[in-house]
Amino acid sequence: MSIENYLGDGKKLIDKVLAEYLPGKEAYPETIHQSMHYSLLAGGKRLRPILVMAAAEAVGADRRTVLPFAVAVEFIHTYTLVHDDLPALDDDSLRRGKPTNHKVFGEAIAVLTGDALLTQAFIIMTQSALMESIPAANVLRAANEISRAMGSGGVIGGQVVDIQSEGKEIDPETLEYIHIYKTGFFFKACIRSGAILGRAESKQLAALSEFGSHIGLAFQIVDDILDIVGDKEKLGKDVGSDIDKHKATYPALYGLEASKKQAEKLVEEGIASLQDFDERADPLREIARFFIQRTF
Repeated sequence: MSIENYLGDGKKLIDKVLAEYLPGKEAYPETIHQSMHYSLLAGGKRLRPILVMAAAEAVGADRRTVLPFAVAVEFIHTYTLVHDDLPALDDDSLRRGKPTNHKVFGEAIAVLTGDALLTQAFIIMTQSALMESIPAANVLRAANEISRAMGSGGVIGGQVVDIQSEGKEIDPETLEYIHIYKTGFFFKACIRSGAILGRAESKQLAALSEFGSHIGLAFQIVDDILDIVGDKEKLGKDVGSDIDKHKATYPALYGLEASKKQAEKLVEEGIASLQDFDERADPLREIARFFIQRTF
């Protein structure tokens, strides 16, 4: 199966069940639930939940057994997007080809929508009845992985340093911190949590962790590049905003060509970390290669 078909099938599987894990649009108070539906069901590649499922498959599990957890990951990702788009942060007007949440529902409801999506994610992840075939200890451990990745020692911390670095000249270490914490930790946690739910052995988990670290950083570098050379229609979001806000990015510090080479190097190293895995890890390998294809 081609990576395009694999990603397409994974997206269809996620999209089919997303709404089932949301309160109904007409549930009181309607505004918050309509807002949650608006952003969560607006589309997107569903890459992070697909990584959860692909990691579980790589260690021999059926991806459907981890589907509820994968869905919860997409709730969390959507929460980050809703908050990132707010005027206090990136102040973007377009997301997934549609007006951003705060443009439709107002800033206050957008803030609460992000909060509600994050909370709903943990409601899903901690319902062991949704994943009865997986030991409760594994579900708890996987939820802990995601929690740690999203906190002040992870995504939030990276976002804070990113905000504080706007308009300033920063050193390579600070730039790497921003990218690893703001984006990389979540990618790594998606892969680790999928492997944990799939009952990975310790050696397998260590290799997948290394893979996740490499591709998480590669993805953010590619995202930086696409903000310069990407197509607004294809990406479904505004481009050029990093330059407008004088954000710390790889192209700004190293240039486009050097950034592309660094992303390629990271992907190659990430794939090499999976050398002891059989063909069941091929989707992870091809997803990593797909990151680079987005820029060329």
